[in-house]
Amino acid sequence: MDFSQGLTDAWRAVATFVPKLAAFLLILLVGWFVAKAVAKLVDKVLERVKFDRLVERGGIHRMLANSKYDASDLLAKLVYYALLLITLQIAFGVWGPNPVSELLTGIVSWLPKAAVAIIIVVVAGAIASGVKDFITGALGGLSYGRVLANIASIFIWALGIIAALNQIGVATAVTTPVLIAVLATVGGILVVGVGGGLVRPMQQRWEGWLGRAEQELPQAQAQAEAYQRGREDAVRARTETTPVEPVSSAEPVEPVPVTERSVPAQDPVLGSRRPEDR
Repeated sequence: MDFSQGLTDAWRAVATFVPKLAAFLLILLVGWFVAKAVAKLVDKVLERVKFDRLVERGGIHRMLANSKYDASDLLAKLVYYALLLITLQIAFGVWGPNPVSELLTGIVSWLPKAAVAIIIVVVAGAIASGVKDFITGALGGLSYGRVLANIASIFIWALGIIAALNQIGVATAVTTPVLIAVLATVGGILVVGVGGGLVRPMQQRWEGWLGRAEQELPQAQAQAEAYQRGREDAVRARTETTPVEPVSSAEPVEPVPVTERSVPAQDPVLGSRRPEDR
């Protein structure tokens, strides 16, 4: 047996392994520091742009009510772990092609889709909350105002969730056919029911709905006018409470000196003018 050749091969393997291990550990250490710094920066930026307030308008804060993290902290954590995954992908790439690198590459390529899906859900929630508040404020005094507000909010939420699921590629084969089936069912009911055998019952229902809407129309107009007046009063009160900077006055005018000719002199005894002043 050639022991010298075996020792040479072992030394060569160790000499090849040690630099790769050092590079692997160095990449992990640097990536960890970078991930922590970027996560803190993202948290500060989100708090500066009032991201938590936008999430509260969307109603997502109810999901985070029992959590110790708010929306900005949670998103910063997601950024932190995403950067750690990218760091692991780069670090395992030092060892060449391997199953772990392929798995991490697939996860990292999926992260942008997840970020876009989160943004879609947040925006859809904000829009749904705004539409619900608007309809409730405009038609809150009517019997069907709150129902319309809830239906509009749920519809917008459903569209946002389906769009988010399609974005990340989760249950695409289920969500898209379900949405198409719901829309087709509604359309079919309208076409067949209204234009077919349910003409007479639908006519009676429409007459009842139209009569009720006509009766509640003045109330709806009064509600809308009151809502508009309330907004105008709020804007007026805000402008009145805003401090106004004092306007700089003109330069002070020097007083005109009083001369002896300007005031008529009087005699101390007679109280009349002196002869020289006549």
